[in-house]
Amino acid sequence: MLDRIGWGALGAVLAAGIGAAQLRVEAPPPPFSEGIYPCSNCHASMPVNRQRRELTAMHTDINLKHDAEHRWCLDCHDATNRDQLHLASGEPLPFEESYRLCGQCHGEKYRDWRAGAHGRRVGYWNGAKQYLLCAHCHNPHEPRFKAIAPKPAPKPPKARATHGN
Repeated sequence: MLDRIGWGALGAVLAAGIGAAQLRVEAPPPPFSEGIYPCSNCHASMPVNRQRRELTAMHTDINLKHDAEHRWCLDCHDATNRDQLHLASGEPLPFEESYRLCGQCHGEKYRDWRAGAHGRRVGYWNGAKQYLLCAHCHNPHEPRFKAIAPKPAPKPPKARATHGN
């Protein structure tokens, strides 16, 4: 419906009764792991196991450090259709709209992302824009960036000799 809306117009849009669920942005597909997606290739024939546990048969490379004390895979991934996510309300959500899922808990970052102050987007300031999804920069299972060792300060350039002065 509202394909590309600026953050400044959000108040007017919400006042008009159009919910945030209808606000969509144009974004490239998320960076799926090679050979893993679609998830239904494996999960379609598996019974759903909702019990929190250490994954030992598959996905052992996933280190859940995203509120791990309170979160579990199926809090975000849909149990009945593994090729999509779901919001806290249970509303199904395609991976291409994962920013809405992140925005449920990270509202301030979501607001800044929509305004162009967080993350990256390309396009025109007053026209079409393409946003990168949260998952293009953050690992959704471990979103905090790893610390980077500081590099030494740059050395000042050597003074150049001047001729004739």
